[in-house]
Amino acid sequence: MNFLRHLAVKECGEQIGMTKNDPIIVATDLTIAYELHRERKKLVALQDISLAVDPGEFVVLVGPSGCGKTSFINAISGLVPKASGSVTVRGSEVTGPGPDRAMVFQDYALLPWRTVESNVRMPFEFQDLGISEAEKNKRVKECLELVDLTGFEKSFPYELSGGMKQRVGIARALITNPDILLADEPFAAIDAMTREAMQAEMERIVMETGQTCVFITHSIDEAILLGDRVIVISYRPGKIKEVVNVNFPRPRMSNSAVKTSKEYAELRDHIWNLVKDEASQTNRGE
Repeated sequence: MNFLRHLAVKECGEQIGMTKNDPIIVATDLTIAYELHRERKKLVALQDISLAVDPGEFVVLVGPSGCGKTSFINAISGLVPKASGSVTVRGSEVTGPGPDRAMVFQDYALLPWRTVESNVRMPFEFQDLGISEAEKNKRVKECLELVDLTGFEKSFPYELSGGMKQRVGIARALITNPDILLADEPFAAIDAMTREAMQAEMERIVMETGQTCVFITHSIDEAILLGDRVIVISYRPGKIKEVVNVNFPRPRMSNSAVKTSKEYAELRDHIWNLVKDEASQTNRGE
């Protein structure tokens, strides 16, 4: 799986003025607002967000519904305009979508008339990566191996379980070897047992590829088990309330000692109290 060995550190070092130790994502005083035309007012989703993400880091965003988590990763992906501030990827200002960033969606976003293989290949139809057809076929094969879907190349989405569909979505996101993987609650729509299996899959994939990941979840356990840092976002307008470092060794999903430790319980309680305070404001409509 050579092409999946992430190149973010190498590429950062190749850019003028950058070293391999520089952050791959930098948000500076980022504010995102939306015009509510019917109400004739502006909704500020995020305000003055400043955050740096290092190459290979797994950063998880948690916070109450409507706090701007999705707006933040959409700003990184280049899908929404900024009201003020900046977002850079590898030192360059984000002005729109690009092949260096890929998204994994909550609802899978698979085309039902396409096979697994065809869905995974789809990014090649929209991005000219300058690679041969043989290299494309190799990448599809390696990505399906990575997500444990070898043998399902000719299957259609209706023949797959929820977890398998999400594996297809992850393979599709990785096919272009992006610098950054953006995941918006990718496991929210699947059952608890499958979700735990997918969490283990995600951890394994990130460990194998060295992928930089920005991940949204409402699950504190998921945030702790997957993240190197957990960013707690306040109620609207979203601001960074606290950055929590997670220092448990990997792999975590297969290590029962992590989940049963006193340190895990204390960290979970701390994050829960931060999120609970913000959720109470949501319920009061503040």
